[in-house]
Amino acid sequence: MKLVRQYGLFLVGLFIASLGVAFSTKAGLGTSPVASVPYSVSLMSDLLSFGGWLNLLSVLQITVQVLLLGRRCKPVEIVIQTLLAFVYGYLTDFSCCLIAGLEVGSYPMQLVFMLISCIVLAFGIWLQLKGGVAMLPGEAMNRAISTRTGRRYETVKVFFDVFYIVVSAVLGIVFLGGLKGVREGSIIAAVAIGNLIRFYNRCLNRLTSRREEKTHA
Repeated sequence: MKLVRQYGLFLVGLFIASLGVAFSTKAGLGTSPVASVPYSVSLMSDLLSFGGWLNLLSVLQITVQVLLLGRRCKPVEIVIQTLLAFVYGYLTDFSCCLIAGLEVGSYPMQLVFMLISCIVLAFGIWLQLKGGVAMLPGEAMNRAISTRTGRRYETVKVFFDVFYIVVSAVLGIVFLGGLKGVREGSIIAAVAIGNLIRFYNRCLNRLTSRREEKTHA
């Protein structure tokens, strides 16, 4: 029963995170590093949707994990990652459809939507962390590379975040005539999301402390 609740919380977090990504694309000021490449490619080609390109990137990330870990790779974990990754891709498309009718007519409104995106995305990621049952392929790939190379996980993550941003920027400049997948909003997200997750943790800790005080009062 506990496992069901954990996966339920994770899936809710997954949906909320997908909604945060949808708001970032609506803002038009750039998306998170991992989503920037699929988003840029979706603007270049209608062969797949944004969520479809996210799914393809997830397959590549899972393949890298399998190649790196070999026999140490856990089949059950890979299957769960694959399922969750495809769910996330389809949820992202669904979330984009949900807010398709919203209008963003000015730069201040773009900033407002970007702020909403950060708040929502951070909350979704926080819920996933609280679920504590799985990792999406991008983070799991970073972990696998860290395991094989001995590099710190944080170092690997920063490297790939920068890598995705550079690739997205190059794609935008070469094929789209300018930066599309990454802009100032990507920098805002990089700074804000981690701080917002810490803020949510502090709020939960305060609520927990108050409940304990009332219980012992």
